[in-house]
Amino acid sequence: MRLQSIGWTLWLALWLAAGGQAQEELCPAGLPERPALSHHIEQADILDGTLSFEEVFDHGDELFTVLFNVCDGQGRPATTGGEVARQPDEPAFSRVSAPDSNSCASCHIQPREGGSGEFAANVFLLAQHADPTLETTSQMFSNHRNPLGMFGSGPIEMLAREMSTDLWELRDSALAEARAEQTAVMVDLITKGVSFGVLVAEPDGTLDTSGVKGVDADLVIKPFHQSGTKVSLRQFSANSMNQHHGMQAEERFDLNPAIGVPDFDQDGIERELTIGDITALTIYQAALATPGRVMPEDPARRAAAIRGEQVFAAIGCTSCHIPELRLESRFYTDPNPFNPPDTMRDMTQTVRFDMTVQGEHPRLERSGEGAIVRAFTDLKRHTLCDPMDQPDAIRFFCNEQLLDSRPDQDGRSGTEFFLTRKLWDAGSSPPYGHRGDLTTLSEAILMHGGEARATRDAFVALDFADQQALVEFLLSLQVLPEEEVERVATASGEAVSVSTAIAISGLLVCGSLGGMWFWRRQQHRAEEASRS
Repeated sequence: MRLQSIGWTLWLALWLAAGGQAQEELCPAGLPERPALSHHIEQADILDGTLSFEEVFDHGDELFTVLFNVCDGQGRPATTGGEVARQPDEPAFSRVSAPDSNSCASCHIQPREGGSGEFAANVFLLAQHADPTLETTSQMFSNHRNPLGMFGSGPIEMLAREMSTDLWELRDSALAEARAEQTAVMVDLITKGVSFGVLVAEPDGTLDTSGVKGVDADLVIKPFHQSGTKVSLRQFSANSMNQHHGMQAEERFDLNPAIGVPDFDQDGIERELTIGDITALTIYQAALATPGRVMPEDPARRAAAIRGEQVFAAIGCTSCHIPELRLESRFYTDPNPFNPPDTMRDMTQTVRFDMTVQGEHPRLERSGEGAIVRAFTDLKRHTLCDPMDQPDAIRFFCNEQLLDSRPDQDGRSGTEFFLTRKLWDAGSSPPYGHRGDLTTLSEAILMHGGEARATRDAFVALDFADQQALVEFLLSLQVLPEEEVERVATASGEAVSVSTAIAISGLLVCGSLGGMWFWRRQQHRAEEASRS
C-alpha cells in the first residue's frame, strides 16, 4: 500500500539528514519566563534507539499533562483552529472557537489522566473554523461533544487499521475480477465479523458505494471522534494541539509543503512541536492501560454483574457492542499508512511496540501472534434515531445540525450517525451520550432508538432485577486505578487483593463473555524480553 506523500517525505528526509535539532525557545516580547515543556525530542533519536520506549512514553506523558504557555508557543494568533491563516486580532482564548485549554489533561482527567471529561469539558466541534471567533454555543454553528477517554486507544487504532486493510483488499479483489470478467461484481464488505454493507465494482474501474454502511466511501475506518472522522492518534493529536492549545506540529505547518512557513501562527515561536514530540504523544496515548473489569466486593452485586453479562447478550446489545475483536498483530505502529496528507505517514520512519509487553498495566491479552481487544464495539457508525414520523419516536441523539464529514445513509442525514460507543470503560466514564448530558447508563440505554430500538425495548421489558443486573455488569467495566486495584475477581469469583491475585497465579482474572479475562503482569524485564 503506497500512501506516502512524496513532497512531505522529501522534506522529512532532508530535515533528518541535516540533523535538525529543536531550537532553544525564547519567550516572545522578552518575557523573563521559560517554556513549561522541559524539552523537545527528535524523531531521529527515537528511530536509532537513542531514546528508550520508557523515555518516549514519559515525554508523551509530559506533553499530555503540561500546561503550555506562550513561551512554548501556546496560542495561534494568525491561525484558525481549522489551520487557515487569519488576521492576528482574535482573542487569545475562546471557550467556543478555541484555544480553550492549556493542557490535554485539563479535559481528559476522569477517572485519571488520560480518561474522559464531564459536561463542563465539552468542546464545540467545528466552531474552531470560524473567523472571527464565535461567542454563541448555538448548535447551528457547532456540534457539542463530550471528551472520551483515551485508554485502550492503541488497540482501537490497530483494529481499525486491520479492518480498513481487509476492506481495501475486498474492494481491490472485486475490481480485479470485474476487469477480468468484464462484468459488475458485488462484494460483501465483512471484516472481523462486522458487515459494512456491499460494494459493486464495475469493469471500467468505477465503484458503486451506495450500499456501503457505517463507514465512508473510501472504506477507511476512522475510530477517533464520536462521529468517526479521525484515522489515527497522530492525526487526532496534531489536530487537537492546534485547535485546543494553539500548539502547532511542524509536520502540519513548518514542514508541510502545502504551507512551508515557519511560525505560521505568528506567535514568535517556531517548531512548537517536533515530529518526535508528536510521535511521543502518539505512543503515550497508544500505550495507556487497557480498560478491564473490577468485580464488586459485595456478593449480591457481584452475582448481579455476572448475570448482567448474560442479560446484555440475551437482549441483543452484543450485535453492535461486540464483546471482543481479534488483532492479527499485537504490535502498535506509527505512523498509520491511512493518515491524510497533512499528517506524517512516511512508513520508513515507523516506530512500533508490543502492546502485550510494553506500556501501562493492564495490557492486552496475547493470542498467538495477535491479541484480544474486549472493547464492546464494532467500530461502525449507526443511527440511534427513530424516523421523525414514527408516533413514539426516540430522537434524543439527533441533536446535531452539522455533518462533520459524515455521509448520508439510507435516506437519513449523516448528522444522525455515530460510532458504536466503546463500553470497556463504561463504569469509569460518566456522563454519557455524545454531549455528556446523561448522568446514568440506564438513561443512555433508554435513549436508544433507530437501529437499537428493538434492543432498547427489550431492556424496558425486563424485570427490574434484570435491568439492575445489566447495569451492574456495565459498571464493572472500568479503567483500573494507576497504582493498585483493591478488589478483583479470581476464577472462583472470590474477591482478593491484587497483590494476592498476582501471588496466586500471576494473573488478574475477571469473568467475561465466552470465558475468562486474563491480564498478564510481567514482574521482570527478562520475562518481557523473552516474549518479544
